[in-house]
Amino acid sequence: MNAKEFVFGSLLAGTALAATRTLFAKTGSAKPKPNSTGSDLAPPQGDAPPRGEASIYEAVDAYVERQMRRLNMPGAALAIVQGDRIVHQRGFGRARPGGEPPTPQTPFFIGSLTKSFTALAIMQLVKAGKVELDAPVQRYLPWFRVADPQASAQMTVRHLLNQTSGLPESAGEIAPSALDDLPDGTERQARTLASVKLSHPVGAVCQYCNANYDLLGLVVEAASGESYADYLQEQIFTPLEMNHTYVSRDVARQNGLAMGHRYWFAHPIAAPDLPIVQRSLPSGQLISTTEDMARYLMAHLNGGRVGDTQVLSRSGIEELHRGAVEYGKMGVSAGRYAMGWFDGELGQTRVVWHSGALPDFGAYTALFPEQQMGIVLLFNACQWWYNPVVIETGMGAAAVLAGEPYAPTPYFSVLPLMLRGQLLIPLLQIADVAATVGLLRRWRSEPDRSSSGGRSWKRHLLLPLIPNLVIALMLRSVLRKRGEYLKLYMPDYWWLAAICGSFALAWSFVRTGLLLGARRKALANPEGRHGLR
Repeated sequence: MNAKEFVFGSLLAGTALAATRTLFAKTGSAKPKPNSTGSDLAPPQGDAPPRGEASIYEAVDAYVERQMRRLNMPGAALAIVQGDRIVHQRGFGRARPGGEPPTPQTPFFIGSLTKSFTALAIMQLVKAGKVELDAPVQRYLPWFRVADPQASAQMTVRHLLNQTSGLPESAGEIAPSALDDLPDGTERQARTLASVKLSHPVGAVCQYCNANYDLLGLVVEAASGESYADYLQEQIFTPLEMNHTYVSRDVARQNGLAMGHRYWFAHPIAAPDLPIVQRSLPSGQLISTTEDMARYLMAHLNGGRVGDTQVLSRSGIEELHRGAVEYGKMGVSAGRYAMGWFDGELGQTRVVWHSGALPDFGAYTALFPEQQMGIVLLFNACQWWYNPVVIETGMGAAAVLAGEPYAPTPYFSVLPLMLRGQLLIPLLQIADVAATVGLLRRWRSEPDRSSSGGRSWKRHLLLPLIPNLVIALMLRSVLRKRGEYLKLYMPDYWWLAAICGSFALAWSFVRTGLLLGARRKALANPEGRHGLR
């Protein structure tokens, strides 16, 4: 199941049900109102933001506030860096229900921003002579296998960094039922790849897969002789004075961890005790603050140096940022994937960026190497469908900062509206049942209306089957092995698909049986000769 199946399947289901209701009611339905807030995603129009640093930061703040209202976002934290300085920090909304706004020291899960830390650790080991980028993964993980033995031997560290290993996206999705807190969970999960068939030949295309970076975390451990968590603490967090960055949720909670929220039909619901995918720590489970992330961005902007601390050479940082292969999804280009970063353009300005999406937290960060600026936004609400929305929001804020025009993708701009629109499916199913009951009553009182075939009969019997069967297909997505993953990352869709999909499947048979029974009775009536009107 991919993003297209979710989005277009749900849309088709809703559209088809609406058509059914129109057939029964024989009245035109009201057209949906245009998304009046869709244009809000773009920064203020003009050649550039207002002059003066303070005015630019105010413009960024105002933009973020508008997006938080539009997206019903509980809380967010922002930091902006210029060269080797943190020049602006701001908290919005609430860090937790009934609480205060986030501070620069409030921890958030940062999702896939973690990948850049894993890539930095690998590049540090490359510079130390302990890892070679073009060496096979099996040099460091001799047990590593995928279903194809030849592909297993061909896959290199660089392939993992550039997301060109050929591993499918689904290989990086972990079901909640498979979670545990045992220390070797990352390796045990990686060993399950032995049965995975590659979706593309090694090195052929960029395909985003968390498993690539979980494997890199194991390479860090094998090459350094330390656990992944200990290595990052000693070689990245401590040198950069990232004193509020954590690998443990329990420790982060003791230090004011923001409360995450899951979106249910675009409404955020606090989710304090969601399971943590600890075995995917290297690909997406670090916890940090805007203040710490700002220091991290400063190192990337200044050739690996913050103050007197050098965590990587300038050439190493440049290699981390250098795009290697084009990446896109649903026809939208994200730029070129580098090593834990995307390398692209925002207007006329080069931007190096990444997003992060967990079931309950979202994140976005961007670097403008030529302007020596960086921005990080952390959110305490998210879900699977909201990752494109987080990207659009973060990219819009970055555009305001850089003084570049930004045109949001219309499709992504309406995703929140689509999430709310899912609720139309059960409402239209109820309308379908009511319309069918009304139709059967009319047929019982006027048997001649249901006695013959023809186009009218097909309209009542066959056409309504189409939307019901389309909705029933939604059930397939939650019954497949990825269903538990969807239940964690898209709870509203999971429950809707389970309930409405099951009902649609059963109702297809029940409705057909009721109509056929009514028609048989009408045909048995010698007066049923006038046909359905």
